Amino acid sequence: MAEREGLVLKAVLGDMRDLGVFADASFDLAVNPCSTNFVPDLQPIWREVFRVLRPGGSLLAGFTDPACFIFDETLANKGEVVVRHRLRYSDLESLTDEERAVLEKDGEPLIFSHSWEQILGGQTDAGFFLTSFYDDAWPEKALSRHFPGFLATRAVKPLR
Repeated sequence: MAEREGLVLKAVLGDMRDLGVFADASFDLAVNPCSTNFVPDLQPIWREVFRVLRPGGSLLAGFTDPACFIFDETLANKGEVVVRHRLRYSDLESLTDEERAVLEKDGEPLIFSHSWEQILGGQTDAGFFLTSFYDDAWPEKALSRHFPGFLATRAVKPLR
């Protein structure tokens, strides 16, 4: 916990799909930087964030462009852009048993893609107003030579 000029910052380990340890309308800002790729369903996240934000509060959320998941990442890193996977992507269904075993051995998390309906529609279904949209590239990623690959939204909880 850090304190500076009356500001208290406290880190809490938990599950972004269940923010039950926080009271309703207790935050002005929620930031979710691309971590949604680690859960299969986004709607519980949007509902919980909406619940804990005060009216007028903002959600800043980052995402991997769903299109990134159709390509074979290993080949893309070698300069070959090859379509390999169907969308919605899931490490549970899209990878071979051997590929999943390597992830597990290396301590890597499982990854899931999401549709635009789940990303944008999910935020509006939860009650948010989308007020901004931004895309960006990760230059170290081979696919960034072809399209940005990352995006972010700003969504606001209405005052009423």
